[in-house]
Amino acid sequence: MELRTLRCFVAVAEELHFGRAAARLHMSRPPLSRAIRRLESGVGAALLHRSPAGVRLTPAGAALLDAARALLDRADRVRVRVATAAGATTLTVGFLGESTDRGARRLADAHRGRRPGVEVRVRETDLTDPTCGLRAGLVDVALTRGPFDETGLTVQELRADPVGAVLRADDPPARRDRLTLSDPAGRRWFRFPAGTDPLWQAYWNGGQRREGPVVRGVQECVQAVLWNGTVGMAPLLGHGMPEEPAVVPVVDMAEEPAVVPVVDMPEEPAVVPVVDMAPSRVPAVWQEGDRNPLIRSLVGIATAAYRT
Repeated sequence: MELRTLRCFVAVAEELHFGRAAARLHMSRPPLSRAIRRLESGVGAALLHRSPAGVRLTPAGAALLDAARALLDRADRVRVRVATAAGATTLTVGFLGESTDRGARRLADAHRGRRPGVEVRVRETDLTDPTCGLRAGLVDVALTRGPFDETGLTVQELRADPVGAVLRADDPPARRDRLTLSDPAGRRWFRFPAGTDPLWQAYWNGGQRREGPVVRGVQECVQAVLWNGTVGMAPLLGHGMPEEPAVVPVVDMAEEPAVVPVVDMPEEPAVVPVVDMAPSRVPAVWQEGDRNPLIRSLVGIATAAYRT
């Protein structure tokens, strides 16, 4: 069995769809189908049950999936070990905005456990650069959101999230269960600065030209909503609204406990699902032709971490 063929099989087994698996592997569907047929011929058993309703694993396919994942992980470990021995021990990862995505947290835990010899440096960018500094050579790989100009880049989708309208909690539309893009028509929306990727700008403006304040970061978006009743869009899962930080008591700094002033903070914005807007894609992105094994290893781990 070739590792390339096993990667094809794992992609189909995880996606349970030849089209999605082909897109994930950056190949067309016919050669993917042929690769799976050759694999089934080689092992002497049907691995997939194909029907008009979709694809599902046979008992033989389920058994091979576990073994294939283990083999591919071992191969990645070998590549990383060789790269580390050759001096490639650092990977710079770009993240978009003040992301609190639980997938990123799971990725950090899994990557540290499986690749402890690799130092990961993190670079956060504001919302004006969806490639997180990748085109400028500031990062090796970006974990971001689409859409954006993919010219010269390799893009692997990790997940897709539904999108909602961000509104003040006391805004009448915030009390609704769902909205359409036409509901906030005529309202002011937050916009990105001139020069921002046009595909990115158009998507988050609902495909229309908007008027409103120019923002760069997540907190600027939040404050524009809270202070001015501005409207915007945000993913419903991991939408970037900062979570409560962990509070760790310090017991040995003073005999008397400190008095912490209580500040009356405004209520968090509401995020109401928008039913006619395409989901927000969450991809891993790297430079086309970059064969750094540390990137391949991280993306492989991210694929599982972001879909859990």
